[in-house]
Amino acid sequence: MSESIYLAATERASGKSAVALALLERLGRSSGRVLPFRPIVDTIGDDELLDVLRERLGPDAPTTAELCGVTYAEMHDVPEQAMSTIVDRFHAVADRADLVLVIGSDFGDSSAPTEFTLNAEVAAHLGSRMVLVLPAGNRGAGGVASALEAALHAAADHHATVVGAVVNQVTAADLESFIAPVAEQIAPVPVVALPDMPLLRAPTVQDLAEACDGDLAHGHEELLDREALGIVVAAMTLPHVLDRLIEGAVLVVPADREEIVIGALLAHRSHTFPSLSGIILNGGFPMSPQIERLIDGIDVSLPLITCATGTMQTVSNLSRAAGRITTRSTRKIEAAVDTLGRALAETPLMAAVELSAHPGVVTPLMFEHDLVESARRADAHIVLPEGAEPRILEAARQVRERRIARLTLLGERGAIEDANRTIGLDLDDVQIIDPHDEGWRDRFAADYAKIRTHKGMTVDLARDVVVDPSYFGTLMVHAGLADGMVSGSITTTAATVRPALEIVRTAPGVSIVSSVFLMCLADRVLVYGDCAINPDPDAGQLADIAISSAQTASQFGIEPRVAMLSYSTGASGTGADVDKVRAATALIRERAPELLVEGPIQYDAAVDPHVAATKLKDSPVAGRATVLVFPDLNTGNNTYKAVQRSAHAVAIGPVLQGLGRPVNDLSRGALVRDIVNTIAITAVQAGGAQS
Repeated sequence: MSESIYLAATERASGKSAVALALLERLGRSSGRVLPFRPIVDTIGDDELLDVLRERLGPDAPTTAELCGVTYAEMHDVPEQAMSTIVDRFHAVADRADLVLVIGSDFGDSSAPTEFTLNAEVAAHLGSRMVLVLPAGNRGAGGVASALEAALHAAADHHATVVGAVVNQVTAADLESFIAPVAEQIAPVPVVALPDMPLLRAPTVQDLAEACDGDLAHGHEELLDREALGIVVAAMTLPHVLDRLIEGAVLVVPADREEIVIGALLAHRSHTFPSLSGIILNGGFPMSPQIERLIDGIDVSLPLITCATGTMQTVSNLSRAAGRITTRSTRKIEAAVDTLGRALAETPLMAAVELSAHPGVVTPLMFEHDLVESARRADAHIVLPEGAEPRILEAARQVRERRIARLTLLGERGAIEDANRTIGLDLDDVQIIDPHDEGWRDRFAADYAKIRTHKGMTVDLARDVVVDPSYFGTLMVHAGLADGMVSGSITTTAATVRPALEIVRTAPGVSIVSSVFLMCLADRVLVYGDCAINPDPDAGQLADIAISSAQTASQFGIEPRVAMLSYSTGASGTGADVDKVRAATALIRERAPELLVEGPIQYDAAVDPHVAATKLKDSPVAGRATVLVFPDLNTGNNTYKAVQRSAHAVAIGPVLQGLGRPVNDLSRGALVRDIVNTIAITAVQAGGAQS
């Protein structure tokens, strides 16, 4: 039977959702398949937190409805029946998981003690071990300890077992000294303190608009999802308002104070003032046609919200807006996963709740964690040629906040700064280089002309080539000014690969550049090659692809057992296609005798132990293959897409291999998460190249 952890808040506004995100991520790295479950929700199938958690699980996650127990109304009307339903639905989830993270109710209209005891009762019925979440608030260590002590007694009264406690939202000044007296009072239950992060409690501009019954008058609708990190009321002259602006704030200003509106918009666009999240125009006053025309003419992206209430009522309404974590809350999600996750790591509390890793099981979440940790150890410097692309900037922000790699962005500084005003990347934390800078242009023109002299390249001609960001970034890698490059979110594969072939070229002993996809299945990671580059490699090239793919697998902690795929297994088949695979297998054994390789072999015999037992029972690869090499691009590309869609696998790639230095190409449809993973992959490759 699956294990389960029950995360229960002791009162409102505890930050339980952020803790749930961090716990799901941490437990997923060590405990196999982890699924969330909410025993009590407002509406079955409609729960914001479950939607967020499901996105972390991958495409094969159960539906939100399947992860819900009962509604508050059902629990209120027929408690006994509702409890029975919760237990039944919990076990349906547990049957599909190695561990279930149960997330308690959200404190509706009942009193806190009553709702907490209800959660304790549910935990007892589910056989779940409880972890309590308590916000520090304005209480000192003694007040927090007393509150936790009361919760422990209440849980025990309802036969629930508490294995840990989280004191959330602790100020930085108290973080070091807070826990010792609390831990002493509630011993032996382990307790951990998590830092206060105002971002996690911040409402979005959309939340504020709903709170004041406002409408979007100007600006981009997608920016309504940006968090409001403060509220500034413009009840003074413009110079004094400007002095009080803070990063990420929403400005409240009467709509008839048009000079303040225009001044605030200019300040927002200026690099010398903080960036705002929005402006709320209260009072119900229409702006003059001239000002409307002026705003229309400067292409305002910042949301301008209009509402009818006076300043006092507007501010009062805004103060009641609560910050939520939704699927659109990228900053909050990453902050919870990274910052809170690191604070939880290797604590007595985690030791109390973590299960030992399941041998032989590697979930996508586990693999992603290992990938990030390996990238951090590599401490690589990655150049991103598409520096002003919003997805690249958002990925760069996450990479820096998670300490995955050091970064250089290529592009004109002003354009990057403008694009970044809605992203929030700390530009002091990255290097920005404009390829048109004459000093850099002269240096790299000379380098490129020297590399391509045999093709008739001159310095004058090279000056026009090296301003192309892909060429510039590749030259940085060649010169040792960066350890790797990631590009292709808005350019073609050829635009990324061609400079790499011309400048960094293939690695010693490798005849061909190829690619692999890291296929993250539910319980393991396989390496598929080549599925993106070479249409019809000959036997020698196929051998090189296999050897390169095995090396790539090793870089990412996958023990290489190479299957050379064909439509026949062993000596049973004949024909040019199978002969090519047979010849390639012989070349691998000659060139890399240390590799475990089998070929020709069919896919089912390569990955299924039962099939392998009938076809190649003595093979050390058959049934256990981790590196699967396809005979041609047609087969490889179609197979990876079929597995991706039908088995709900996470396909990471293509990962380029065989180059002298790591360069990787992005899909033009790449999501931010894809870009982050590719940067991490490139960093790991760079670390391997450096060692």
